[in-house]
Amino acid sequence: MKITVINGTEKKGVTYKLKEIFLEQFRNTAEITEFYLPRDLPGFCIGCTQCFRTRQDLCKDAPYVQKIEAALLEADLLVFTSPAYVFHCTGAMKAMLDHFGYRWMPHRPAREMFGKRAVIITQCLGAGEKSTAKDIRDSLSWWGVSDIRSVSFKLMSEIDWNKIPARKTAAMTAKVQNAARKAAAIDYSRPARTRLPAKVKFYMVRMMQTGLGKQNPEYTDFKYWKANGWLDKNRPWK
Repeated sequence: MKITVINGTEKKGVTYKLKEIFLEQFRNTAEITEFYLPRDLPGFCIGCTQCFRTRQDLCKDAPYVQKIEAALLEADLLVFTSPAYVFHCTGAMKAMLDHFGYRWMPHRPAREMFGKRAVIITQCLGAGEKSTAKDIRDSLSWWGVSDIRSVSFKLMSEIDWNKIPARKTAAMTAKVQNAARKAAAIDYSRPARTRLPAKVKFYMVRMMQTGLGKQNPEYTDFKYWKANGWLDKNRPWK
């Protein structure tokens, strides 16, 4: 089993601690690859549109992006972590998600993503844990991932793990461990089921690509969809 972890910060704080507790369940059985942002993808997307107009390898940050993408495509389980920064995911996480805009369904989604499973771990001081998870969930769902689970926490008075009341950390630990046990119990030899929301997105985009292809048969995304047979009877979840 392979797990790819995208850490939205390099800081080893509460989010890092929660992620480590989650991974304890897999340390002896899985091959775990981790990326820490912004270290492993330091550049911002500048909106040059090269990735979806022509080729993704023309992105100025392609060496970083392609290394992360390869790990995402090879993994059986994707784990994304981020504390809430002003009600949303970290800027580094958002910058990474922006780089993968070309993998959204309206462009060139990867067939492998439709069978992936993902876990999102977030925490906040006061509020924002759910909106932070949604930032990540939005991209995952538009990549084609259907099986997305969130483990979120709300801290009320302290952001230092060692200063959080023991009763609170025990409850948080138990919740993360429970999520890890459920994730570990899954049969990863079988791809996740693609659910209705993802299929609806797919068919909407399929109609759009058909129309775009009539206007311009050389349009990059149209050619990709056609080459995959998705404009005919082939589907990425079959």
